[in-house]
Amino acid sequence: MRFDAYSFPSRRSAVIARHGLVATSQPLAAQAGLDVLQAGGNAIDAAIATVATLCVVEPCSTGVGGDAFALIWSAAEGRLLGLNASGPAPAGLTADLLRGRGYGEFPARGGLPVTVPGAVRGWQLALERLGTMGLDTLLARPIAYARDGFPVSPMIGRAWARSAELLGRLPDSRRVWLPGGRAPHPAELFANPEFAATLQTLAERGYDALYLGEIAGQIAAAVRADGGVMTEDDLAAYRAEWVEPLTIDYRDGFAFHELPPNGQGLAALLALNIARGFDLRGMAYGSADYYHVLIEAMKLGFSDALAYIGDPRQAAVPVDALLSARYTRERRALIARESALWPQAGRPEGNDTVYLTVADAAGNMVSWIQSLYMGFGSGITAGGTGIQLQNRGANFSLEPGHPNEVAPGKRPYHTIIPGFITRDGRPWAGFGVMGGFMQPQGHLQVGVNLVEFGMDPQTALDAPRFNWLQGREVALEPAIGDSVRDELTRRGHALLPRGAAVSYGGGQAIIRDPDSGVLIGGSEPRNDGAAVGV
Repeated sequence: MRFDAYSFPSRRSAVIARHGLVATSQPLAAQAGLDVLQAGGNAIDAAIATVATLCVVEPCSTGVGGDAFALIWSAAEGRLLGLNASGPAPAGLTADLLRGRGYGEFPARGGLPVTVPGAVRGWQLALERLGTMGLDTLLARPIAYARDGFPVSPMIGRAWARSAELLGRLPDSRRVWLPGGRAPHPAELFANPEFAATLQTLAERGYDALYLGEIAGQIAAAVRADGGVMTEDDLAAYRAEWVEPLTIDYRDGFAFHELPPNGQGLAALLALNIARGFDLRGMAYGSADYYHVLIEAMKLGFSDALAYIGDPRQAAVPVDALLSARYTRERRALIARESALWPQAGRPEGNDTVYLTVADAAGNMVSWIQSLYMGFGSGITAGGTGIQLQNRGANFSLEPGHPNEVAPGKRPYHTIIPGFITRDGRPWAGFGVMGGFMQPQGHLQVGVNLVEFGMDPQTALDAPRFNWLQGREVALEPAIGDSVRDELTRRGHALLPRGAAVSYGGGQAIIRDPDSGVLIGGSEPRNDGAAVGV
């Protein structure tokens, strides 16, 4: 790792610690996780304390009404575990229902795109297998922030204000999230006593309290009141699950790991598989050649992901064929040095989210991501619970026969993905980049920065990014120079104007030195977050 080989504009240095490290998008949440580590908890305990605090202090992005995924290195088991805590469509939600109501594509807001919230069942699965502390202990800090108030941080305050119109649509959302008729300003105190009471109920009665009884009844009623079809039975039936991570060997002992579908981690692995066949290290970092190859690889990865990803419980996803050496060679051969592709899916044989990563002294590492999907999700707040509900169903397809076509009990194509890198079979990095369809692109770019160019985590996150949008359309961050922009334009890339309002994601990363055990962390300079260690 070379701390001084690259320099990008940033307010931050890498954080280096020995006994534990937490990196996430809001400093109060990072500190909540660090407090758990200092009190003797492990990385799994700290991750749940961190994400529960994020549910309070970053409510535009996450909450207990959303979904979660995780990659967890268990030191006790000596292996990487995958956790899928994404909820399915209600039993009454069918493609014919949507088409009968006149929809040609899935609506983004309101009751119809609300899928069963899976996050809390994910907390349960992780803590019951790997945790050492009780939910009552881990929820103490978020309960206090929700009850007594917390100061809103700058980026979150701006995101909150952008959702004011959505939040003003329904009385419960307006009451909870727009006190005094507006979004809270940065540095202004905000409290959510209704959510504090909900968290207190979870602390006292356990995970089932969200899925059975009064809280579940309020969730289901709020969804149906806004045009959805969710019932209490849909909530009661839900369970998260352990899954086997997908893995590709990259080079020099490094392997990248993602979760299998219904998440879009496959898109990142497809792009990484293609990119590793080029001499990226031989290209000047940040050159037109460098960006061209990564953009083209990402287009190909996305074109296959969008064509084939669905819920594997209801639709076959040809993962092995897509990741095969033969298919990778075929896709890589489509990339021409001098011209940009118009991406199309091959035929193989056979926007608001929170991310956190935590490592402890015992060797555990957690890569955890949780989301409502779009800002404040569906726009629905469940009665008097203070819970905002996700709109994850907006990613379902209404195309007949598509692997992602909506169906009862089916989980939608999911944008949120945690990332993990091992080196010589040992845990090396937990990382992720939140931000809708920017996420696989962020995994590709930050992962290449870490592995190919030896950047420390903070530098890898500081580096300017691209965001491929569709066809040949791509956005580049302003720090990418005019000569590179001009050359990419000559090759056929349709670049958005410099400074266009496009998201480039928000990442966090922690690396564990395999010899000393020292932890090196970084936090997204484009967000409010922090990496903190002990």
